[in-house]
Amino acid sequence: MEAQTARWVGILAAVPFVMVLGNSMLVPVLPTLQARLDLSPLQTSLILTAFSLPAGLTIPLAGALSDRLGRKAVMVPALVLYGLGGALAGLACWAWPDRPWALLLSRAVQGVGAGGTYQLAMALAGDIFQSGERSKVLGLLEAANGLGKAVSPLMGGLAAAVLWFSPFFVYGVLALPVAAAIALGVPKPGSDAKAAGGQGHKRGGYGQQLRAVFARRGGPLAVAYAAGLVTLLVLFGLLSRASDQLEQRWRMREAQRGLLMALPTSLMGLCAYLVGAGLQQRPQGAPKAAAAGFTLLAASVPAALLAGEPGPLGPWGRGGGPGWLVGALCLGGLGVGLVLPALNLAVTGAASRSQRGLVTALYGTVRFLGAATGPPLFAAAASGAARWGLAAAAVAAGLALAWGCGKVLHGAWGEPGGRQGQGAGGQGGRTELRLPLQHPPPDVPWV
Repeated sequence: MEAQTARWVGILAAVPFVMVLGNSMLVPVLPTLQARLDLSPLQTSLILTAFSLPAGLTIPLAGALSDRLGRKAVMVPALVLYGLGGALAGLACWAWPDRPWALLLSRAVQGVGAGGTYQLAMALAGDIFQSGERSKVLGLLEAANGLGKAVSPLMGGLAAAVLWFSPFFVYGVLALPVAAAIALGVPKPGSDAKAAGGQGHKRGGYGQQLRAVFARRGGPLAVAYAAGLVTLLVLFGLLSRASDQLEQRWRMREAQRGLLMALPTSLMGLCAYLVGAGLQQRPQGAPKAAAAGFTLLAASVPAALLAGEPGPLGPWGRGGGPGWLVGALCLGGLGVGLVLPALNLAVTGAASRSQRGLVTALYGTVRFLGAATGPPLFAAAASGAARWGLAAAAVAAGLALAWGCGKVLHGAWGEPGGRQGQGAGGQGGRTELRLPLQHPPPDVPWV
């Protein structure tokens, strides 16, 4: 990889790294925020939801705008808003600790900014890089996302050990320089100009082409979207519940919680990088990687929910201690690291360049909705029969998605002898998405 290209990749990779801090950095700090702001467990979980829900709802609009105005024209203001929203949240904690609505409103502003970051970085990478190189770059972006998840618990714990609301100010310190680097250091693909006013966006043309994408790939995209939602729901649900357990049951401080929770997220990031690199050489393994990942994720949920609790598991329950809980989270982290690179390829390869922004944005929406739903869901099902029901539902969903990703996605995108037709902006406005197992076309990678 040339030095200039490596610089572009490094700047793009900084976007998912900064974005993922939005919730991950606060997970080990949640018990401290609960005590300082006098919140219930369910109210505390809304600190994560207030960020994720607006982000998920904003992503489709940001994706559609990026298809018309260009990726950078949307990403740079979004990163600025993300950083300023975080600073406002810190100010709300300091100035109005008895008014949690101010914190939640600031987090919502930050979430709106987050909606124009990671998915557009994926789309911009898809615009700039081609075929096998694109697979590697997308794997690097997911690895940066995983690295952010890996170090963010420790970052949040250390920052909160200095001042309990200081993690919120970290967002601005990191996001604003990244916004400047995107504006000045990443090229604008030639397709952006066409996307902004070219033939592909004549009246009615854009909507017709998107409808064609979902008509051809609606079923597989639904599986990929559902898989992304469940993955993030389980991940953030388990992490937020584990943070609460480490504080309440084992009386660990912020830095200790952050260090322990960095282990599963580090494993997830490493796995995502290796899988992304492996899919560059053997793209036909993507459905199998997703299926194996969901199998591991399904197994991790009951193990994590029952860790440290009395019950039929005997020594594997309460006697397991925090090591059992972290081990269960590591199993889930390995599963997530297998799933996400395969899903990223599936979604970015489902549309041509001029529609990729909105298609990937919808994928980001369901991921954020999963992150928004997971913490309150796992907080509400913290004990009793509800915990068993949640464990059973998670196992059933994980195994169903393991089958769906292994069969449905492979059947839809793994057909040998496929071909790429005219591009979205080409003659007839048609997009052919039957992709071959080998030698992927330059515009749409094998998925």
